[in-house]
Amino acid sequence: MIALTESFLVPTRGKGTYEITDEVAALVKRSGITTGLATVFIQHTSASLVIYENADPTARADLHRFFEDLVPEDDPRLVHTLEGPDDSTSHLRMVLTRTSESIPISECRLQLGTWQGIFLFEHRRAPHRRTVVVSLIGK
Repeated sequence: MIALTESFLVPTRGKGTYEITDEVAALVKRSGITTGLATVFIQHTSASLVIYENADPTARADLHRFFEDLVPEDDPRLVHTLEGPDDSTSHLRMVLTRTSESIPISECRLQLGTWQGIFLFEHRRAPHRRTVVVSLIGK
């Protein structure tokens, strides 16, 4: 049985989705695990992870627009704005998505569907350096 944990940084340019599938797949390949599980986790409360369509960028544009409508920054009911008008909204958007994803490993590869990718979903307007932790277990 092999078990290991590694992390990597993802620089963002502000709100949006950033594909990290290749980075996670490279960790799986280097690990030598043929069958197992990859758990991908983000160490932040104003960004999240999603498995989403990675073939057509308009699908992600729709996702971004949906979240802007769902949790607008100009909602006068929001009071947690210590770090700016996107402070509370970034935390709310994170809660509506996920901080971790689990993906099976088989034949030394992530078992994502044909059009699936792993994305860091940045909810803040300003650029950030986000830490992603990947734990792998298998044989």
